[in-house]
Amino acid sequence: QPFRHKTAPFLLEQQILSSDPTLKDFLMYRLPCMIFAGDTVNIGEISYKLKTPQNPELVPVKHISDSLPQTVVQHLRWIMQKDLLGQDVFLIGPPGPLRRSIAMQYLELTKREVEYVALSRDTTETDLKQRREIRSGTAFYIDQCAVRAATQGRVLVLEGLEKAERNVLPVLNNLLENREMQLEDGRFLMSAERYDKLLQEHTKEELDSWKIVRVSEDFRVIALGLPVPKYKGNPLDPPLRSRFQARDIYYLPFKDQLELLYTAGPNIAAERVSQLLSLATTLCSQESSNLGLPDFPVDNLLPALHVLNSFPMLSSQQLVHRLYPYNSILGKDGRTAVEGVLSRFELLDGRRQPAPSAISRLSATRGLEGHADVTLRIADKDVTFQVPAGTKELRPPNSSPTFISTPSHSQLMAEIMQSHMAKDICLIGTKGCGKSVIAREFAEMLGYSIEPVMLYQDMTARDLLQQRYTLPNGDTAWRPSPLVTAAIEGKLLLLDGIHRVNLGTLAVLSRLLHDRELDLYDGTRLLRWDKYQTLKEQLHFSDQQLQERSILPIHPSFRVLALAEPPVVGASASSSSRGQQWLSPELLTMFLYHTVTPLSKAEEMDLIQGLILNVPKEAAENLLHLTHNLRKTNDPTAQSLASSLSTRQLLRICRRLSQYPEESIAHAVKKACLSRFLPSLARASLEKSLANKETLHTDFLSCISLGKIKDGVLTIGNVSAPIYKPNEKMKVPDVLFYDNPQHMMVMEDMLKDFLLGEHLLLVGNQGVGKNKIVDRFLHLLNRPREYLQLHRDTTVQTLTLQPSVRDGIIMYEDSPLVKAVKLGHILVIDEADKAPTNVTCILKTLVESGEMILADGRRIISAEGRPNTIVMHPDFRMLVLANRPGFPFLGNDFFGALGDIFSCHAVDNPKPQAELAMLKQYGPDVPDATLQKLVAAFGELRSMADQGTITYPYSTREVVNIVKHLQKFPDEGLANVVRNVFDFDSYNKDTREVLIEALHKHGIPIGAKPSSVTLAKELPLPEVKMTGYWTINQGVNARRKLLCPTETHLIDIKGPVFLRVQGYPCNRQESRALSFSEEKAHWQIPMNEVNIICDVTTKDDVLYVATCNPVALYSMKEHGETIQCVELYDVFPRTISGVWQPFVTVAALGSPLDGQVVLHEEQVGTHTDTSTLTELGGHKMCQDFAHKNWLLFYKEDGNQLEVLDVLEGRVHSISLPINLKSVFLAAEDRWLLMESKTNKKFLLTKPMHMAAEDTGVCQLHSISEDPVSSGHGATEVSMPQMLSCEQLPNENLSAALDQKIVSPNRIMADTSSFARVVVGFPDLVSPNEVYSFKRPVDLLEMKSGESGSHMFLRGGLRSSTAKRENCVSLLSANQVVRALPPSKVPMKEVYPKDVTPPMTAAYLEVTDLNSKKVKYIPVPRSMTVSPYTSWLSKVSESDVLMAPLGSGGVVTVDMGGYVRLWETGLDTLQRSLMEWRNMIGTEDGRPVQITIQRESGLDVSAPKHGKIDPNNAPHVGGNQWAGGTGGRDTAGLGGKGGPYRLDAGHKVYQVSQAEKDAVPEEVRRAAREMGEKAFKERLKEINMSDYDAATYERFSNAVRRQVQSLRIILDSLQAKGKERQWLKNQALGELDDAKIIDGLTGEKAIYKRRGELEPELGSPQQKPKRLRVLADVSGSMYRFNGVDGRLERSMEAVCMVMEALENYEHKFKYDIVGHSGDGYDIELVRPDKVPKNNKQRLKVLKTMHAHAQFCMSGDYTLEGTDASIKELAREEADEHFVVVLSDANLERYGIRPERFAQVLTSDPQVNAFAIFIGSLGDQAERLQKTLPAGRSFVAMDTKEIPQILQQIFTSTMLSSA
Repeated sequence: QPFRHKTAPFLLEQQILSSDPTLKDFLMYRLPCMIFAGDTVNIGEISYKLKTPQNPELVPVKHISDSLPQTVVQHLRWIMQKDLLGQDVFLIGPPGPLRRSIAMQYLELTKREVEYVALSRDTTETDLKQRREIRSGTAFYIDQCAVRAATQGRVLVLEGLEKAERNVLPVLNNLLENREMQLEDGRFLMSAERYDKLLQEHTKEELDSWKIVRVSEDFRVIALGLPVPKYKGNPLDPPLRSRFQARDIYYLPFKDQLELLYTAGPNIAAERVSQLLSLATTLCSQESSNLGLPDFPVDNLLPALHVLNSFPMLSSQQLVHRLYPYNSILGKDGRTAVEGVLSRFELLDGRRQPAPSAISRLSATRGLEGHADVTLRIADKDVTFQVPAGTKELRPPNSSPTFISTPSHSQLMAEIMQSHMAKDICLIGTKGCGKSVIAREFAEMLGYSIEPVMLYQDMTARDLLQQRYTLPNGDTAWRPSPLVTAAIEGKLLLLDGIHRVNLGTLAVLSRLLHDRELDLYDGTRLLRWDKYQTLKEQLHFSDQQLQERSILPIHPSFRVLALAEPPVVGASASSSSRGQQWLSPELLTMFLYHTVTPLSKAEEMDLIQGLILNVPKEAAENLLHLTHNLRKTNDPTAQSLASSLSTRQLLRICRRLSQYPEESIAHAVKKACLSRFLPSLARASLEKSLANKETLHTDFLSCISLGKIKDGVLTIGNVSAPIYKPNEKMKVPDVLFYDNPQHMMVMEDMLKDFLLGEHLLLVGNQGVGKNKIVDRFLHLLNRPREYLQLHRDTTVQTLTLQPSVRDGIIMYEDSPLVKAVKLGHILVIDEADKAPTNVTCILKTLVESGEMILADGRRIISAEGRPNTIVMHPDFRMLVLANRPGFPFLGNDFFGALGDIFSCHAVDNPKPQAELAMLKQYGPDVPDATLQKLVAAFGELRSMADQGTITYPYSTREVVNIVKHLQKFPDEGLANVVRNVFDFDSYNKDTREVLIEALHKHGIPIGAKPSSVTLAKELPLPEVKMTGYWTINQGVNARRKLLCPTETHLIDIKGPVFLRVQGYPCNRQESRALSFSEEKAHWQIPMNEVNIICDVTTKDDVLYVATCNPVALYSMKEHGETIQCVELYDVFPRTISGVWQPFVTVAALGSPLDGQVVLHEEQVGTHTDTSTLTELGGHKMCQDFAHKNWLLFYKEDGNQLEVLDVLEGRVHSISLPINLKSVFLAAEDRWLLMESKTNKKFLLTKPMHMAAEDTGVCQLHSISEDPVSSGHGATEVSMPQMLSCEQLPNENLSAALDQKIVSPNRIMADTSSFARVVVGFPDLVSPNEVYSFKRPVDLLEMKSGESGSHMFLRGGLRSSTAKRENCVSLLSANQVVRALPPSKVPMKEVYPKDVTPPMTAAYLEVTDLNSKKVKYIPVPRSMTVSPYTSWLSKVSESDVLMAPLGSGGVVTVDMGGYVRLWETGLDTLQRSLMEWRNMIGTEDGRPVQITIQRESGLDVSAPKHGKIDPNNAPHVGGNQWAGGTGGRDTAGLGGKGGPYRLDAGHKVYQVSQAEKDAVPEEVRRAAREMGEKAFKERLKEINMSDYDAATYERFSNAVRRQVQSLRIILDSLQAKGKERQWLKNQALGELDDAKIIDGLTGEKAIYKRRGELEPELGSPQQKPKRLRVLADVSGSMYRFNGVDGRLERSMEAVCMVMEALENYEHKFKYDIVGHSGDGYDIELVRPDKVPKNNKQRLKVLKTMHAHAQFCMSGDYTLEGTDASIKELAREEADEHFVVVLSDANLERYGIRPERFAQVLTSDPQVNAFAIFIGSLGDQAERLQKTLPAGRSFVAMDTKEIPQILQQIFTSTMLSSA
């Protein structure tokens, strides 16, 4: 039936062309639409006259298909119109081959020769105009495409205008517009009309001599490009754009496409084809691109239908996946959108249809060369089809020993085979999942040779296609790249890493991939096999002739197989090169995609067992279990860990386990993930996964032996290796190396991997000895090494070859890498992280397959083979060294890019013992104390660097340098030498404070001056007087010796009670940091404010402190790191509201009960061992002999002594005839008793050993005290406060009494004397002499009333006498030390008049009997004091308790729980002062002089004694007086160059360095005032009151350091983002090695320089990261703020966020939202209105506080988190973070932790973190166990909140910034 067209053009067509009005297929016109009348072509009514081409081989062939869709005809007609007009055309349209094929069809139709150029970002004007080549020593200009086309009248096809850099194409502007161009060689192209005009006036010769060339009138330009705002690339330059006529070439209309597809797939149901096409059209629509979906590659439907045609049973969904792998490229939203469309067109049939399961047969096709028949099993029927095959023998499937086939892989193989029959393939898979192995297996099955080409990021189009080189005679020539040779020889081209290379470079290959045609730089053309044959037949050329015209066929078997890592889902292209979404619409059209899925657990197990024979099964299963757990989670941190545990790594771990089965998996996993250097969050999550695995980790540090060499075998630890016999001895490194266990462990580990044949990667901070370890390792193995140091400017060329020019010929020098490969040396690559990863990744092929192509065309291969190769020596190995990834090195992530092809080892600073041993070897003469201090201080700094408190990781290298200096210059002080390291930080205030604090903590007195010695003032003691006799009555005296009966009974024991021991870190501070005093060290006991310290005792170097409210026991070592705490309130009866005030005493037992203590509670008398308890009444305990394991108890006014023998568990009760007041143990068998009321003294002697059977009788002797002369009337009876239980050593006794004397003695103290010595007591019967140092005033008579505020604090006067006497004797130092309250100290004598005494808790009165001096040492006030003041006053008179230390000194504990160690002995003090002075260094203040010694010796006046001054006046300087001080050349003290010291008794004058350095006071004052003034101005500006400013400072200062370190990190990341890139093809800069030849030929643009890289146009804008802090402002925060300050800490955290992110608004968009009982979206900070100054920030904090005070109760943590995550996910951002601050009483509101965990991980795009603020009991810890690792933190101490927040920031936000 006749068909009427509505549109005019169709009518024309119909009238002219259609002879048959009833056209069945009205849209498909058969070829007669173009009528070749004579020599014209008509399209519609337009006709074009054909000309005979000059070079017919340049005319395109076989582009016109049999049937042309109408739309194409329309396009051709339009092009012809423009051609006739002489205009240049621009075909614009979506990616794909359609535009190019239309252009080619037109040229084939009009028989025009073509010059084709694929533009890339590397195209320069020389590629378009003229290039110089050298021929026999002279440079000639060779015309390039544009010039050739213009002069010969060809058509120039420029493809990919959007790829070329901006300034390249304007070169063509004039040629396009006026057909004119000035050439480099001086010729001038002129348009045909003008040339012909000139030719009328001048001859051809004249024009030739003027170098004018005619542009042919047939010259046209056809440009093909993508529309740029929609696609990536450079937009068209306006002047260039105006010179083209544009035509939009969109995909063919639906119906045309459908016809085409029907013909392609006759076996497929028509409905299915149209569904597929509908899908494609939908996904190309405007709407879908608004959703951010890339265009569907419509052009690939044809090849896909070829596949479907042979396999109609294939599911459409699988097919779509190959065309459009949406699961890999799109985020969640995109996937759902695509799946929606799929289901709409009923294409979601992936479940129903079976996938091909395996390849069952392969055979070469008979009668058709280069093909193979493949049979696939699909669901139990076989399908056979033909595929192209290689030139080698085919190999049946699954016959390779190195390829273990697993079900999923064999299915993948079958699918690849299907795609292979139609098109080139791309495999997408994560690194190390077996892509290369599958590719190799695929190639071998089909008999292909593989040509691997490793792509790298700054690869240029030249590197891909052809490189220049010089012939031996100096001529320049082009060498085809492996890619081209593969195409000609029909190999399988393996493009490894197309995700790395720039799209603009890959575009060069699009024509090769689509049409199998390629134009090279030297004018060679490669044609598809059939086109080449057609050309041969049409033109009757032989192969020889075509080759002369440089036309070559592409082998029919040639195929491309690309390998890529999966695109980062949802990443914007800007975040970094690795996040680049490389799979663009353009690339989609080039390949069919197959995803290599990670293996399932079972398959991976088979694989491991198949490849590695004796792998320990259980270990392997554990390992896989762990790995698959990590792979399954959708937590990004776990995912990144899983990526380091790729199949390749697992194989490596298992290979090692099979050799060394005793190793732990945890060790292997940590090594593979480099757990030591993971960000803290990732590390936590790994530790948690490992802990769940219970892969027990035994520490095998202990058993390692050092490296030994015996009989040519090296043994490190348990591993041995034969020693190598090298040819080049001088290349074996030899290095100073001190063995230490830790480094030997690393080496043992390295040796294990080395023997397994691995290449090693050592990662560590700077200065931890990586180079030393490697050199030592090679030295022990005796292996020669080659060394390569990488840096920022390393290029692929410099890694492999160094080109240089000799006599005009390019010679290549082998780089160390090539030498090492040739000779089998070890290549050490240092600083691998400094080079761009795109450079280092070429090492991958070298390591993996042992192949690599060098710049001069040679290649490294692993086995003998073809010519021009270098065979890799079997001994070649690589050892790569790199710093750890991340801040502060900010190198490139070498480990991330290539970590899984090396065996990785983390090198850490040595452990303290190892480091100490090593430093001793470096500095044998440096005192141990110094080394220990250094090791401790640096250990702390390193842990701070790991936590991120400081940014620089201090390493062993620094310590070694310090020690070397101290070794050489021993008099220089440590404090000065450490400045060599720390002066770098001297200008950064915060870092400096942190450092100084850490150094001071470990007693390195940095910043102290030699003059700052603050020892207490010494006052003279009164004369020692003999004050009386004690006589022990033994005779038949008034009260004869009384016998005291004893009885023994067992004690009853209750218990045991199990108590929890908690360890707290002990923050021990050395006190002698800035000044030297008696105080050695101090630290705080972790107790709460209401607790009261009630006893302290010591045993060896352990301190025990008891507290009594609640009762607890703390024990700590004098130098330890931790404080152990046992809470005993379950054991001791409860305290009832202050009625009962327990009072506990402690006694530490001796061996064999070491480490056990007895606590005795005096009120009720519970008495507990650490595990058992008994009860006694309200007794007092004497514990002098506790170390002998017995204790004595007595009651005041009682008449019983109870002796408890702890070991036997018995009590001996001794009944006395007197009532007791107190008991002093003078010796084990002699006790001094005081009778109450009369204060008479008795001596009780008892048999030494009380055996149970023999109830020994104790005798009681009374003691009479007589004064020296009886004239004084009444004797004063002394009440001893303390009696020593040992005697003074003889020399001390003699010194005290100023007479030579040897005798038993006891030292005693009471209130009226400083000390008494009782000579002869208690052993001699004769009268014992008492010598006393009398006090001027008895202590009892001094009032302890303190004035004013003190009184108030103490709750009135002291109510009762204190229970602690606080008086101890140090026998070895000959001292008595007691603690006195300030009121009993003679202040006027201690302090000068005008000095106000400091506020102190007490004074230590040290009575030294050797020097006869007494001094008062102030003990600083405690920070906190318990509110129970009356109770306190019962404990001790002053605010401290004291106990003697084993090391000759005392320890005090003040009421606030502050422990201080004091050194009181004179000798030890002097020794310490010497050491301290040495550490500061002898800055003796004399000017340093420079002397030049001449040989003659005349210039120094000979040393002389000098004149003696008759008046003996002090002389300072002057070079003449003897006995002067500080002079030169004369005898005296402190002089320089004088002959001897001569002291004339003057104070020595030293001009101290400190005085010279001091800044004058007025200058300092001026600076201070200036600062204050500026501060006031600032406040006025933002009208903030002083009070507000102070309030804000309180919060701000608390987090100042965290803010500072965060800002440092942000700044450096910003700097890294701005790091400049190489700009190539510059006219000035550094010579680009790749362009050396172009330089020879005389080109200009052969330089490269660093410059800012413009972001690629069309790449999306960089979006800021989005952060929300969800702060808890509920009532409970306010309620518990008093307990742990949680609300204030949250406010500090919020303050930190606001301050740290100030001025980074472009990088971080943040807001702060509160949640409480009132709701979960209380706005505190809006993202568009962030607070800009302190006032606004304070307002936010005040809002938080006020809200928490007045809101309803309730908890919306869950809803708040949920809402925030959903809200943020909707916003556009680079990454999303939610940080939830909450107190963890979720259970109270019935919220399940699992539910919360679910919410936290609900959206993979949003990283949510929860910080729980210390809650009641272990609630928060329990919660954390249920929440995902690395996502939840418990801040038990609220001070940690800002630190945790900082950790979250640094490890996540900044990792990818």
